[in-house]
Amino acid sequence: MTSVPLVDLAAQQEQVADEVAVGWAEVLKNTAFVGGPQVSAFEAEFAAYSGVGHCVGVANGTDALELALRALGVGPGDECVLPANTFIATAEAVARTGATPVLVDCVEDTLLIDVDQVRVGPKTKALVPVHLYGQTAPVEKLRDLGVPVLEDAAQAQGARRHGVTAGGLGDIAATSFYPGKNLGAYGDAGAVLTGSEELATQVRLLGAHGSPRKYEHPTLGFNSRLDTLQAVVLSAKLRRLEGWNTARREAASRYTALLSEVPGVRTPVVLDGNEPVWHLYVVRVADRDRVLGELHAAGIGAGIHYPTPVHLNGAFSSLGQGTGAFPVAERAAGELLSLPLFPEITQAQQEYVVDALKKAVR
Repeated sequence: MTSVPLVDLAAQQEQVADEVAVGWAEVLKNTAFVGGPQVSAFEAEFAAYSGVGHCVGVANGTDALELALRALGVGPGDECVLPANTFIATAEAVARTGATPVLVDCVEDTLLIDVDQVRVGPKTKALVPVHLYGQTAPVEKLRDLGVPVLEDAAQAQGARRHGVTAGGLGDIAATSFYPGKNLGAYGDAGAVLTGSEELATQVRLLGAHGSPRKYEHPTLGFNSRLDTLQAVVLSAKLRRLEGWNTARREAASRYTALLSEVPGVRTPVVLDGNEPVWHLYVVRVADRDRVLGELHAAGIGAGIHYPTPVHLNGAFSSLGQGTGAFPVAERAAGELLSLPLFPEITQAQQEYVVDALKKAVR
């Protein structure tokens, strides 16, 4: 039986294996396991790629969000606005600072944050739009509200809005290099991006036990650093990222063409001004769970991103917002279906996926 994975990490690993092996051998030779020169090299490379002045590597994407929030001064008693349709880490990072997530619904066609529903109050300390599935939120519509904007750019390495790369649209941005991301490490890793030297310095301080130099701790921080071995992997992959993103765009265009006349399948909508990188290709179908089961039976690794909006997770029941609070996000959560997409996917694999999907949505 034909098999098509949701993501094929092995194909990507083969392309960088030799370069990574050489880089890792250098790290091992010099025993520069923490804070080695490869970390600062990658930070400079990724900052330049993203069009910002500063990049601070951290341990993972959730830490990146929390460190960015703390650098903005977010803490107990504050509120941060974010979409209900996102991975729980966005809200989790807010809660870890002691602040309260204030959720808003998403737009029906793109499923990005509905900026028209955003309200700024006296406790609002940050706005946290999410660049979902590889396309950027309309951050420019939030910049005039007088509150710092933190981009959740975990799914958007290389995505652009009106020519500006994700990470450079707001005051500060957080990204994740989880292995399945467009730019993925060989484990957990993340980064904070900003054009502000002050914010970058604060993030670096907080992520190093609040210490500007050994055994001096003027502020309380925690331990969140980008591993040197992961920096080697990320530098190797960054040199190939534009090509991989181009391949993703081509694959997404092929899916859209193949699905254009398939009844019962709602294909993604790209917001005007966006150049997505298609971290995920997400369609919407009725009776989603049955359709998903049939795809799995056909050997197709489809997935769901995300089955439960933030407010309906038990971790955020304290917000007191039950079913019906955010109808667009809730409706979408029951229909979303992520199809296999990775740079190396073939036309034959995509045709197989589409044929199986046609049969499943009968």
